[in-house]
Amino acid sequence: MKRTQTILFSVLLGAGLLAACQDETPKPAEPAAQQAAGPITQGRSGTVAETMNAGGYTYVLVDTGAEAFWAAAPTFAVQVGDPVVVPDGMPMQNFHSQTLNRDFDVVYFVGSVQVGEAAPGPANAPQMPEGHPDLQGQVPLEAGTINVADIKKAEGGIRIGDLMARKADLAGTEISVRGRVVKFNARIMGKNWLHLQDGTGDVGRNDLTVTTDATARVGDTVLVTGVLSIDKDYGYNYTYEVIIEDARVTIE
Repeated sequence: MKRTQTILFSVLLGAGLLAACQDETPKPAEPAAQQAAGPITQGRSGTVAETMNAGGYTYVLVDTGAEAFWAAAPTFAVQVGDPVVVPDGMPMQNFHSQTLNRDFDVVYFVGSVQVGEAAPGPANAPQMPEGHPDLQGQVPLEAGTINVADIKKAEGGIRIGDLMARKADLAGTEISVRGRVVKFNARIMGKNWLHLQDGTGDVGRNDLTVTTDATARVGDTVLVTGVLSIDKDYGYNYTYEVIIEDARVTIE
């Protein structure tokens, strides 16, 4: 997997970055902090200046001598003053922890943190807290929750079901799709993420993921135009069968 980050990269999202921390949800970025933060340099080391546990995660404020940054990993033993090494991680800007009732400008989520001379934990992809938006996968809709049966095909465009069937031929081309927003996540990895459905496509292949700078609300009918990518891998198990990145979105 390519380790493209922050929609350099993602893009959380994805389902591969979910797991343990109940009710931990990223806070939409304030206007002054819209840009994506850069990745941690491999093996950044420092001393723990502050630490706390929340919902299955340990948070550490690491002082490198030149700067300080927050990192979080599945619960581990650490104390203020301990030397640590933090590997590459995914930066989450303007992260709000409901468990801690605290805002962080940036938190780097990693699979493990090396404490002292101890060997680092398993080098698994980091698991993001439960409640972090599921940027990947299908969005199951309960009957009657959001009506997508009345969506008309975009002029000169394509239906989601046909897009899925013809993805190999359409990859790399600009397409237009009209659909209804069934899920919206704001300012994750520097982008807004939409899930669209239009009533076509088999179960499990009837949902289109879109990244954009535009905003929308669940239930909005939108016209999306952009270049289709297939089998997109952002790293950290964020993979997409189909996705339109940096799309132009018009609310109708």
